[in-house]
Amino acid sequence: MPTSRRTLLKTSAAAAAAFSLDWTRAQAQAETVRIGLIYDLTGPFAAGGSVASSIGAQIAIDLVNEKGGIGGKYKVAPIAADSQSKPDVAINEANRLIDQEKIDIINGVYASSHAVPLAAKVEQQKKILWITTAVSTAVFKDKNLQYVFRAQIHSDQYGQAFAGFISEHAKAKLGMEPKDVKVALIHEDGPYGVGVAAADEAYSKEAGLQVVLREGYSASAPDLSVLVTKLKRARPDVISHAGYNPDITLFLRQARENGLKFKMLFGAGAGYSQLDKLRATFAADIDNFCNIDPVPAQLLDASKLAPGIGDLTKIMVARYKEKTSATDVPPHCSMGFNQTWVLLNSVLPVAKEKYGGFDPEAIRKAALDVDIPPGGTIQGYGVKFYRPGTPLSGQNERSTPVVMQNAGEHISVVWPTNIRTQDPVFPLPKSSVYAA
Repeated sequence: MPTSRRTLLKTSAAAAAAFSLDWTRAQAQAETVRIGLIYDLTGPFAAGGSVASSIGAQIAIDLVNEKGGIGGKYKVAPIAADSQSKPDVAINEANRLIDQEKIDIINGVYASSHAVPLAAKVEQQKKILWITTAVSTAVFKDKNLQYVFRAQIHSDQYGQAFAGFISEHAKAKLGMEPKDVKVALIHEDGPYGVGVAAADEAYSKEAGLQVVLREGYSASAPDLSVLVTKLKRARPDVISHAGYNPDITLFLRQARENGLKFKMLFGAGAGYSQLDKLRATFAADIDNFCNIDPVPAQLLDASKLAPGIGDLTKIMVARYKEKTSATDVPPHCSMGFNQTWVLLNSVLPVAKEKYGGFDPEAIRKAALDVDIPPGGTIQGYGVKFYRPGTPLSGQNERSTPVVMQNAGEHISVVWPTNIRTQDPVFPLPKSSVYAA
């Protein structure tokens, strides 16, 4: 055989092998859906619930992949990013995921101070931002977002629950008319805290409660003794506190040291949902504090939910405990899991089958098709997103929070009354170090 022919055949064989390898890689890539996960894996927000959310999201991804992937065909490949509890890092990481990793879908976001700028950034680039955890209503309010979605509750709903609980129980539990109940609203001064406090104030006034103090502070403040002094002067019956883990710890410690007394304290998720961490610092001092947030899935009565939801919750709880050795599974795990599960099971399969792919436009259309009735998710609420052109476009209109109470080393649901698992202890018992 002439040398030139042998060379040609070898070259052709090498080219064919290379083509075959490239085709195999292309097929593998075509069968994989790459999703960016942005959470605070380090910094103060990590312990405040962000890591728990990221674990919940990963459990959802693992379960889907174990069943063959999205629609049983397309494996999910998560690309993790650590926003380090800093808004500028969150934006830089989103840019990296979009520009360098060529990611079309970003899932996660714990802090509202990150969610507000990220939503604007991702919307501008017409990529999908699927928010699992951040709650500020300001993320969506009057923005007419098209590519940003949140099945999670929003901060206005915290105010509704806060005022609703007090109005319902003031007479029977406190022996007071709602108009005589004095409330103080304290909050970190980012979008999360400001949004919760604004909602608390609006709904408290609507219910006729007396708002005697509204005070913001920096979440990184080294001293909150002035805030404690203002609260002592205002003498509220009830305090609502929207804060993260480090500032909550500082506040409660200085409140105890300075003899601040009250009938009840309501947290607003975030650091107050990290019961293990608060209990490690304050032990029984935080017994009977209330907390408003989406419910930890394991607290719901599975018989009132859609078939199979209770079993799904058990798997999530078991895997979280296995991964973390935690005794209590925080609400943030359910948030990360629930929102990711909706994306992977109710949105992406429809995007592929009905709209032809996993591109942002197909996902956007599929998200607007979602219609999960109440009881259809592990957190009890349904999912249907407000349409474009409405004030909260992209927000779930069926999301609902609950009021929980620290019942010893566990959490109970005390409001709404129709799904409560315990009658609320209200006011704090005299044995509490904070009891008025």
